[in-house]
Amino acid sequence: MTLALLQRRALLLQAAAAGGLGAGAAAAAPASASAPTPPPGRPGDFDFLTGEWRIHNRRPKAEGGFDEFPGEATVIRLLDGAASIEELRIPAKGFSGLGLRFFDPKAQLWRDIWMNAKHGIAEGPGMPGHFIDGAGIFEADDKDGETPIKVRGIWDQITPRSCRWRQGVSRDGGRTWTFNWWMDWVRA
Repeated sequence: MTLALLQRRALLLQAAAAGGLGAGAAAAAPASASAPTPPPGRPGDFDFLTGEWRIHNRRPKAEGGFDEFPGEATVIRLLDGAASIEELRIPAKGFSGLGLRFFDPKAQLWRDIWMNAKHGIAEGPGMPGHFIDGAGIFEADDKDGETPIKVRGIWDQITPRSCRWRQGVSRDGGRTWTFNWWMDWVRA
């Protein structure tokens, strides 16, 4: 695998990113003591995301503080809830992309695939995930150069009018996570 999963959306803002991420730019968060056994997924798990959204993005800067910028998205439910397509637009950064989430009934899990409009190529087979206790947790093994890492995307704080997505990386096998992107979604 390449670093594509880790930089799922971060790479997509290359032209706009000021300085990138420095070591320790985001606080490390400990992982839970033991991960619960994921329940089987089901079509409709992503129904909460259907509709029009305004998004507040926040990413750590290498020199400290955060780069904050607005975005917007349109999400469509397809295949009786077994798929969800997101068109993400970030005009302030001159960026757009597409997220495809689909339910794999055989594995009973979801896969989250990302595509940058500038490249037009889907990034990998998709990050697998489940919804556990009201949060969608998507995780995959990856590499940063030759160093094995884990990457994680989490959908949480889900209400009828809002939700949050955040991205993290673990360099210690999942014991701790450093989050490097937060997106707070509010219905338009």
